Formats: sequence, structure tokens, C-alpha cells
Amino acid sequence: MAHLLRGKQAGVQNDLSAGLGPDLFVIDDISRFGINSQISQIAYDPVQSLLAVGTNDTQFGSGQIYIFGQRRINVILPLPRRASVKVLQFCADKILCLDSKNDLSVFSLETKKLLASYSPPAKITALHSDPTLDYALLGTQNGEILAYDLDRESLAPFKIPNFWKEQNPRARGSPIVTLSFHPRDIGTLLIGYSDGAVIYSFKQNKPVKFFQYQLPRGAPGGDSDPSAINIARTPALTQAIWHPTGTFILTGHEDSSLVFWDPKDGRVVMARTLQDTNVDKPGAGSTSLGSTPGTFAFKAPLFKISWCANQDPDDTGILVAGGAPTTLPTKGLTFFDLGRTPVYATSSWQILTNHFESPKRQRILPTPPNAEVIDFCLIPRSSPHFAGAYDPIAVLALLSSGEVITLSFPSGLPISPTNQLHFSMTFVHPFVTYAHLAPIERTRWLGMTERRAQGPLILKGGAEAKHPLKRFESRNIVQTAHADGTVRLWDAGHGDEVENDALLQIDITQAVGRQDDVNITQTSLAGATGELAVGLKSGEVVVFRWGHNKNAGKESPPPGPNAPRALTNISERRDPALIEGLLPFTMLDGQNGPVSALKLSDVGFVAVGFEGGSLVVIDLRGPAIIYNTAVQDFIKQDKRGSFRRNNGQNTVKPEWPTAIEFSVDYSSILLHVGTNLGHLATFKLLPDPSGRYTVQFAGSSSLDDRIIRIAPLSADTGRPAYASQTTVANLRDGIKVNGVLLAVTQSGTRLFKPASHKGAHKTWDEFLCDSAAIVRYEELGYALLGLYGDGYARAYSIPALKELGSVKVDSILDIRRFSEAIITNSGDILGWKGPSEMALINVFGTGQTLNQSNGALLNPELSIPARPTISNLQWISGTQYITPSDMDILIGGPDRPPSKRMIMQARADEQQRRAESRIAGSTSTSSATGQDEGYWAYMQRQLNERTEKLGIMGDSMDKLESNSAGWADEVGKFVRKQKKNLVMGGCEVKVWVLERYGMFDRLELEMRSKSSWEGHAEHFGRFLGLF
Repeated sequence: MAHLLRGKQAGVQNDLSAGLGPDLFVIDDISRFGINSQISQIAYDPVQSLLAVGTNDTQFGSGQIYIFGQRRINVILPLPRRASVKVLQFCADKILCLDSKNDLSVFSLETKKLLASYSPPAKITALHSDPTLDYALLGTQNGEILAYDLDRESLAPFKIPNFWKEQNPRARGSPIVTLSFHPRDIGTLLIGYSDGAVIYSFKQNKPVKFFQYQLPRGAPGGDSDPSAINIARTPALTQAIWHPTGTFILTGHEDSSLVFWDPKDGRVVMARTLQDTNVDKPGAGSTSLGSTPGTFAFKAPLFKISWCANQDPDDTGILVAGGAPTTLPTKGLTFFDLGRTPVYATSSWQILTNHFESPKRQRILPTPPNAEVIDFCLIPRSSPHFAGAYDPIAVLALLSSGEVITLSFPSGLPISPTNQLHFSMTFVHPFVTYAHLAPIERTRWLGMTERRAQGPLILKGGAEAKHPLKRFESRNIVQTAHADGTVRLWDAGHGDEVENDALLQIDITQAVGRQDDVNITQTSLAGATGELAVGLKSGEVVVFRWGHNKNAGKESPPPGPNAPRALTNISERRDPALIEGLLPFTMLDGQNGPVSALKLSDVGFVAVGFEGGSLVVIDLRGPAIIYNTAVQDFIKQDKRGSFRRNNGQNTVKPEWPTAIEFSVDYSSILLHVGTNLGHLATFKLLPDPSGRYTVQFAGSSSLDDRIIRIAPLSADTGRPAYASQTTVANLRDGIKVNGVLLAVTQSGTRLFKPASHKGAHKTWDEFLCDSAAIVRYEELGYALLGLYGDGYARAYSIPALKELGSVKVDSILDIRRFSEAIITNSGDILGWKGPSEMALINVFGTGQTLNQSNGALLNPELSIPARPTISNLQWISGTQYITPSDMDILIGGPDRPPSKRMIMQARADEQQRRAESRIAGSTSTSSATGQDEGYWAYMQRQLNERTEKLGIMGDSMDKLESNSAGWADEVGKFVRKQKKNLVMGGCEVKVWVLERYGMFDRLELEMRSKSSWEGHAEHFGRFLGLF
């Protein structure tokens, strides 16, 4: 009966929801977009070209690990227990995680599952691994170092005691803060305690050098407080890293001092801060002044230090996060370009000191204002060695706000994450401030492929998984607006195969002609025309149109002034890097408050509502403003009276548009405008003899609350009656639409014929409606679907407005942000799950759960490059070289069986040897049988070739003998010169130096005798091959 009554009131004779029932409403959890919580760690694997991101445990989500690859490859690894990710490292085919619950978790990149979880007996304060080892070193709070066997998934018997406590028994407690293998000698470990640093030798099984930074009285150090200068102190150590070749050591301290050490004798080469030098000497340095006279500025702590190497490891630079005075106007990363490292053996102490005192250049890599870089991750070109700082091309900086920025290295120019990083990373690059969704026809979206000048790709690893073929012809295109004035468009899909997975980027700051105060409040996308409208809080509306940038690669001219309350041609304000895409077209500066409602139709009209209470309609065929009026001019005043006498004057509440939609009726295009006070006005857009359109007011209706959705539909079929290109073209052919309007408010809904019919009405019983839309399930019918304040999604029939079914969704979506959720006509709901995470669900599902693994990560064909070794001069001088295989014996013991990686490597080497032998055998067989050559001719040819090779070898030996004699003379001269310098300089010659030069003396005598040369050919070949 309700169906007949409400249908008659609304003018809808058919039951448009006849095939729908409560059993159809089941949630499918399709996908997640963004990051669930605050980012705490970032790691990069240059071999597999993968990026890992760890998050903190917050109220919005537990800590977990995201691993991103190329395109849309994304794998989520949950932690064994609810905790925060504290340390994250790639190690060969594994990823290691140390969390806030003191658990070490080992995940496999191949299986994308947890391999092992270990809870050490002591609190872990440092984690270090090497891709060539099957062990992870765990530094503890009590100063000991444990070794965890990644292959056996258990603790190894190897343990390093607290050397600092042995050195200084009075030290109360010296926890380990950092661990670092020597970049060229894996048998040497740099241990950073809170009191100082120690170099430990695995081959000698003992510490070989101690380093402690001590400041005498009068030395400023890195302290900002001048009163601390008169106190002798020992600043605690926070960082300890190697020079890329191991020539020097750099330690960072809690007073923001950077101390360079000579690892051979333990002396301080230079102690400095970011601004001052020689801060360890009395009377040196200066105090950072505060913003007012008589005050001083605090310095930020040293968050992270990285000693970077160019393609030549001796060409280095130091990247520092933190350590700068808080009063500096420009904050960011500090980079010291040191240039080529002086040769230690031939450089004086003054040269070494000047190298760190006066860098080649010092620059600041700028970051957004009011944010501090607390961590960063370098992006090496190919090698995972040198502590991940070899030949980096970019750096990902983690800000104190939780956002991420990408900078080129070492120039520091910002890099857009669009199509460089996984699009989930764009949610924090910077934060998303607004999101909207619009369906676009599939073929149209496939043609919207942006072309933009771009650098080398950062993520190239992984292989995408197969997904079901397209479920719908329309694609869910999401528009996300970011805090830096950037808008990005991407296909959220329907849980199916995304054919065009590239992102589109629009720079609003370039279009409006300023960098500040660009806050986006509304977007509207017209997929049929390839146009986008963007509304700002400052009152501008910018329209973009798809096109080709003829001035690509050229800087745009300085922007001119924007015309107030009029249209401005902004076609010249194009992004120079954009070749083809959405280009600026026109802009309206409304100057009447923020944009509160915005709609761009598929037929070339834009309607804009401002919080100041005005409505503007733009015809893009000009473009021209064809209508501009105030809401109060066409909205009927509420005539409802009150029995209570009002002593004061009647106050008019401010009113502004909140919802705008275009539709078609029997003969014309209609514009519907809903307000925050529940008024709904209808306008007709009629063609004018001049060729343009005019806007005429048709009438208004009064509803009970803020209008959140206006949905036109056909009264005969239930199909949407939006003003599409097809429906408007049909009007010219006499094909008319019997349309009705469904207007949804927070407290109820009304189905009526525009403009002023009363129609059918329903009030929500207990909870307010935050978002609503008309949905369709296959061919069974249409329904009104809404999100309500009790956490449920409810569906109502049309036209009876009777509840069909409900499903609880607040376990997936954030109920506090239901009003920002978007419901599509296919039953998809895109809503916020957290501050930087969105979820896509479908109410017409089968109970599908979320798939957190999208694609394969590990490429077994990519091998880890060999670890750098000690230099030739170090090897000649007697330095013992320790290989990773030796380390397996030293740490795991001689009885440890070969690891899985060793077995696989041996098997691969054997297969490669067999394949090469088969190829060689087939080549020799084919060469012997494939030619029409007689036996005696074959023997003669072989004899001639061997004779020729013997002649070449004889000539080579003659040249080798003459070259070796000359080289021996040069060695003798060098040795005699060094001896003379030692005697003239009055240096104290130690026993080991005499032994080394004794070796050179014997070598010189041996090489001067031909017989001795022949007897020691192997010994000489060793030296000759090195030099």
C-alpha cells in the first residue's frame, strides 16, 4: 500500500526495486588505498627495486609493513603482535623487522609470509645485517651483541661482550646504539655505545680501537647553552658510521657534534657542527643566538647521518638530518659535498683536517615549512653495499608530521611521486585533504594517458598478479587533493583488472599563479569531455581541459593578475614538464567565500556555489558567465510562525549551496541547487538566439534539513536522468525523459517532480544520514543506499522508501567520516578508514575478505653483487681479508652445515657449469663436422694456429720481462726514498714498519736477479696483477 501511495504522490507508477531483497546485501572488502597509520620506517632494496614502509601502532591501525613494487604491486605484512615498527631492513630475500614489543620478525619476500619471530632475552637497541650473510646482529641494552641465524631461524652461539664495560668498569650502563660492518672488510665491525665507539675484529676476536669524544673546559662543543662551556663533559654518542672506503669514522653526538676520527690511531681529525668547526678546542666555535637579544637557540638532535659515495667511493658527501638551530628560517637536510678524499698515506694531517673543515660545498635540501626531517632513506642506483649509500639518485625524507617527500640527490629538487611511487604512498606525499569519485566510461579513461617528462623509475621490481576481467564498463576514477595544491586522478577499479593504472597529476598552484594558500575544497570531473573543475577555499574555481602542451619543456611566463568576479584565461599557466594531459583552461575568482558546491556537467556547463551565498553558472563554450545571483534572491523565505513572541528582530541565517546537479526533463536541461537550510531550487537552461544559453528560475521546494544528495532518475525505468551528452542529444530528436528527483537530507528524503511538487517523503527514524546515492544491482532493480550514524549502510526501495536491508560497515570505515564517503551506482563505497587510508567495499557482495597480497615480489634471477673488498695496498701491507664464507664459520662455528642459500648457490653454479660445457661441446662438434675439410688440411690449420699463438706468447714474455725490470727499479727507488724520509723526519719506526720494509727489500733483490725472478714468478705475478 505504501508503494502505491508514495508512487502516486511522486509520479512513479512502477516498483523500481521489485527484484531486490535483504539477502543481497553482503559486504565485499575489495581493497585498501593509502597507509593505515603513521609511518615510522622506510627501507629500499636496490637489487629487487622494492620499497618497504613500516607504521606505528596508533588508534587508527596497528603497525604493519607495506612492500611496494612497480605499478600497483603491493603486499601488506602484519606483525605477529600489535606493535610499532622500529627498525626495518632488507637482507637478501628476506626483510627484517624489530618492533616496539622487542620482537624480531623475519619475513620472506618469496612467500610473502612470516618465517620466524624471535623474542631475545634482552632489550634490543640496534639491528644490523648484510645481504651476503645469513646472520643478523642484535645490539642489546646491556651492551652485548647477539647473532641470530636467519637460515636456521634460531640464535647462534656467537656472542660479543660489552667491551666498553671492560674498558671502563665504572661505566654504569652503555647500551649499543648502532652497528656497522666495515664497507670493504666484513671482518671488522664498528660498535657504537652510548659512551663511545669501538672497532671489533672478528678475525682477532677482540676490540682493536676505542673512541670517546671528550670536551675540555672552554670547548663549546655542539651545545647551544653557553653555561655548559665551563664544564668538562662527554656528550653521548647517537650515530657511528664508516667512510665508504673505511678510511675514517664519523660519530654523531647528542650535542649535535659531528666528530671525524682516524681509525688507525684513534685521533680526532675534526670536530664540528653544521655551522662551526674545531668545537672540541677551547675558545673555538660560536653560540647560536636566539630570536631575541640575550637568548640562544636550541639545536635539533642529529636524527640520522649517512656518508654517501659517488660512483668513485673516494668521492663522498655527508647527508645529515637534524642538528640545525631551531631559529633557522629554512629547514631541511644538510649535505656536505666533501669531494675526493685525500690519499691517507701521502697526505699531511693538515690536509686531512682541512678536508672536513672546509667542504667543497655545503647546501640545504629544502623541505616544507613547519616540518622537521626525522629520518630518510637513500635510493641507490644498483648496489646494496656501502650502507645503502652508494651512488644514490634520490632520497625519501620522513617528516615529523608523518608525511614523506622525495628529493633528487644531491641537487635536492622535489620529485613528484606520481607514477614514481605506489599510489598509496601519494596519500602521505603530502597528506590528502579531499577526495571524490566519479564514474568514467572505460574507453574514455583508457585514452586519458598522461605524458610527462620524468626521471629514472625508482620502483621497478615485482610482478603483477592476475585479476578478474572488468566487471563494469564504467571505471571508478578517484580525485585526491593534497596539501601542496596537487590533484591526482587514478582508477580505484572494482576489484578487477585495472587496464590503465597510471596516475594523472594537476598542479593547482601553477594555475592560480601562487604557491601559498591553495586549499582545495571541491572537485568535479566530467569524464565524457575530459574536463576537471577544482574549487578552492580562497574562492577560485579552476577548469582544466585535456590537451597537448605546445610549450612543453619551456618555463611559463609570469602569471598576470586574476580578474575579480570574472573569468581569467589561464591557458598559458601550464606545467612545463607536462606534454599531454589536463591543462589549465579558465578560472573564476568568485571572492565570496570558499567554494561549497561544484558540478561540471558532461554538456559543457559549470555550476558553482560559494559559502558567501552566491551561485554562478559558466558556459564553457565561451567561456562565459551566464548566471550570477545570490541564494536569497530565489529561495522562498520560511513562513512558518511561532507562538513564542520574539523580542528582537528576526535574524536571517546564512545560506549557501551544498549540492548541485544537472538533469533533463521533457524539453530542457535542468539545474538543481540544494542548500544547507534544506531549500532546493530548480533552473532551466534554455538556448538563446545569440547562440549561448540563458538560465531561468523554475521554482523551489523546502525540505527539512541540509541537502546532501540530489539524484535525478527516470520515473519509468529508474535509470539516472543526468544531463549526459546522449540524453541532451535525444531531446533534439523528440525523445523525452519522464524525470523525477530524489533529494536526500540528513534527516529524511523526498521523491518528487521538480520544481515545486510535494511528492513522497520519508523521515529517518533514529539516526542521521551522512551520505547517499541511488544504486543498481544487475538487472534486478534500483534502491536508495545511505550511510547512517549508527554505522550501518541501509537500502530503501523506490518509490515506497521501505527498508530493503542493512549491513554494518563501521568495522571497515571510520564512522566519523561517513559524510566524506562516496557511493557509486554499482554499490561500491569509497570511504575513509583512517587519516591516510581509504577502503573500497561493495554492498552487493558474497562475503569476500580483503586480499593483502597483490603480486609477486622476489625475482630469483636478480643476484646480489659481490661485496666490496679491501684495497690492493691494504692487501700488500698484510691486511688479512675475511670473506662472507669465513664469517659463516666464525659466527656459526665449523660444525654448522651449509645454509639454504649456499646450497642453492652451489646448485646454480653447477647448473651454469654444465650448461656452459654443453654449449662448448656442441660448438666444437659443429665446427668439426660442419665444414667440408679433409683430415690433413684440418691438422695443418691447427698446427699453423698453435705456432702463431706460441709466437705471440714469446713476444709477450719478452715485453713482460722488460716491463718487470723497469717496475722493479721504480719500486727500489720508492723504497729508498721512503727510508730516507723516515730517517730525515726523525719518526719513531715501529717493529711492524721494519718488517714491511724488509719485505720490500727482499722483493727488490729478488726481482733484480733473473734467476730469482724465474724462481718467484708466482710471487711477482701477485703484485703485478694488483698494480
